[in-house]
Amino acid sequence: MLKTPALPWLLGLLLILQMVIVQPALAARVDEYVYRFLAKEPVTIPINSAGETQLFSPEELTLGKQLFDQNCKNCHVGGATLPNPAESLALADLRAANPPRDNVAALVAYQRSPMLQDGSELSYLCRRVSEDWLTNDQLQDLAAFLLRAAEKSPGWGTDALELSF
Repeated sequence: MLKTPALPWLLGLLLILQMVIVQPALAARVDEYVYRFLAKEPVTIPINSAGETQLFSPEELTLGKQLFDQNCKNCHVGGATLPNPAESLALADLRAANPPRDNVAALVAYQRSPMLQDGSELSYLCRRVSEDWLTNDQLQDLAAFLLRAAEKSPGWGTDALELSF
């Protein structure tokens, strides 16, 4: 009778487990803030004013947060708007804008051509984001992060975030 050594079989099994379980887990890094406050699994985010929604994964929200940290955080730390504190990134302020900025498409449109809160003219406080700077997919992830943070993050864009100078 032929006996198969157990060690090569066990090593093969461990290699398969490494490829199937460990590597995807390492590749799918989710920001701790996103995991703790925003999403542990895909979440539904409004994508247009007609009420259509789309699922965004924690990984996509993490990409959005990274883009926010790299491009927006200097003026919008914690969802506040340092150049104009009366207009934050809180959901109530996003909804109060004309047109409302409470969905992904509206926030992408705003980033491409920033308007004052009342919609009357271009805003020069917020930078215009060209397609050469951030793609539509990147802006959608950024917008999804902003909307989810406005919905779920404690103190996001509110007076609860104290700034001292």
